[in-house]
Amino acid sequence: MTTTIHPLVTGAHRLADDLLAPSAQRVDQDVVPRSHIEAVRRSGLLGVSAPADSGGAGAPDRVAREVAEILAGACCSTWFVQTQHHTPVRLLAKAEPGLAVRERLLRPLATGELLAGIAYAHVRGHPRVPVRATAERGGVRFDGTVPWYTGWGLNDLMLLAGVTDSDEVVFAFADAREQPGLRASPPMRLVALTAARTVSLTLDGLWVPEESVVLRTPREEFARVDVPRSTNTSPAVFGLGYAALDLLGAAPAERGAADALRARLDEVRERAYALADHPVPHEHVEERLALRTRAYELLRAATTAAVVAGGGRATSVDSPAQRIAREAVFLLIQGQTATVREAHLAALASVQAAGRRGRPHG
Repeated sequence: MTTTIHPLVTGAHRLADDLLAPSAQRVDQDVVPRSHIEAVRRSGLLGVSAPADSGGAGAPDRVAREVAEILAGACCSTWFVQTQHHTPVRLLAKAEPGLAVRERLLRPLATGELLAGIAYAHVRGHPRVPVRATAERGGVRFDGTVPWYTGWGLNDLMLLAGVTDSDEVVFAFADAREQPGLRASPPMRLVALTAARTVSLTLDGLWVPEESVVLRTPREEFARVDVPRSTNTSPAVFGLGYAALDLLGAAPAERGAADALRARLDEVRERAYALADHPVPHEHVEERLALRTRAYELLRAATTAAVVAGGGRATSVDSPAQRIAREAVFLLIQGQTATVREAHLAALASVQAAGRRGRPHG
């Protein structure tokens, strides 16, 4: 992995080494503490991609990606909570200057004074409409169920989306707390990242004023814009892969295997990020998907190798190798769309078919 020379990258390394990585096992078995989020905020990382004139860092995408790798490799649960924040910030930054919600929220979110989560992945489930948005009393009423909402109890705000009867997606900000029309489930027990405080939300007439609406867009346009976002490889995949290879390579006898896997991961990372920076985000979709599935394969190989090298110790809940392997399972489905799932399953089927063809006859 290359290291970018930038103050936020340096700060992310310091935060990872001094706080996140040393406490990752404890956090995995508990919850992400507020002190972790406060440390991320103090480091300026919540504003990594936010405009400088709004109090953010205005850093280039390569810096934001490397920061994400570092945080995910150190403590994936903490990374997952804070990564939700960056989408609302980017959406506000792109909104029309003078828009009421932009003027009210962009600076406090860019500086990390407020922390935001996201509640819109369900929009990808078309033709299902888990959350319906309806104009009502100078605002928008939301009804339905948000299946996944991460950071409950840590976030101040949520970016919520629903679909209207005219197939328009409405994005609005709401307080991330129980209130009339909004009820949260108990925190989910997951195979990994339970510490990230993920719940489902029941919306029964949650009313949001019009001045909290940040975007209205046709659902088809949302799907078009969402293609590169969902087909590009998440930096967390590389960050977690490198963390597994660091564990593997710590033993001299396993260093050769770690180096070989690292070289392959480096190659996929370079190609994936080149496509992420491509000036036309909707081109090369098949190649983006192929690189994403290849990155998953290498992540699985790296985490499996770390578990194998750890032997019986790796079955303990105190084992970093076992924790990272579980986190890798979570990343397989994080941000998954139907297109991504189909491409991934096709890639897995082709691997199995190749294995059968190479099986010796007896």
